[in-house]
Amino acid sequence: MKFIVGTKTGMTQVFSKEGVCLAATVLKVQPATVSQVKTTEIDGYNAVQLASGSQKEHRVSKATKGHFGGAISLAREFRPRTGEEAQIAGVEKGNKLDVTTFAPGDDISVSAISKGKGFQGVVKRHGFAGGRRSHGQKHSEREPGSIGATGLARVIKGTRMAGRMGSDKVTIKGLKVLQVNVDENIIVVSGAVPGRKGTLVEIYSAQ
Repeated sequence: MKFIVGTKTGMTQVFSKEGVCLAATVLKVQPATVSQVKTTEIDGYNAVQLASGSQKEHRVSKATKGHFGGAISLAREFRPRTGEEAQIAGVEKGNKLDVTTFAPGDDISVSAISKGKGFQGVVKRHGFAGGRRSHGQKHSEREPGSIGATGLARVIKGTRMAGRMGSDKVTIKGLKVLQVNVDENIIVVSGAVPGRKGTLVEIYSAQ
């Protein structure tokens, strides 16, 4: 299992060898260090913890600095999927990871926090069609319609209604690494990645 953490910097276009134009997302990757390897015997589950970035020392507690060996600004855990425990057996504390972890053509999945859209109605949040634009309707074109149920005299739990939209952790599968720029620590990934510019993105192998 291969994994790394990056930051979304924007989208671009990449032309394949066949001349096909592909939408792509540019991810800036900070070199990371394995700060802890968790095991079932000690921690109750298998995982690898990565630490990257830097922070002003007065903003970091002594316990955090002692654990990471310095003022680290970012830490993320990656848990192996079923049958992949053996693949992290060779990972040890102190190992360095960078963009060379992946190569062009690798199949990957990414996870990130999607853009927050605030409180939205049912038309934007759930794709409702709204009311008809005729027969005297004046202010109900984007209303949800009836939300009750005959005989129950209450609203059924789970009914799709207006509410907060976005700011959820979203995982996109089936993406592919298009380019790896070692000099600038950049990975170019096919397709769109959740989140705004500057969003933290977890990148890990699909297999």
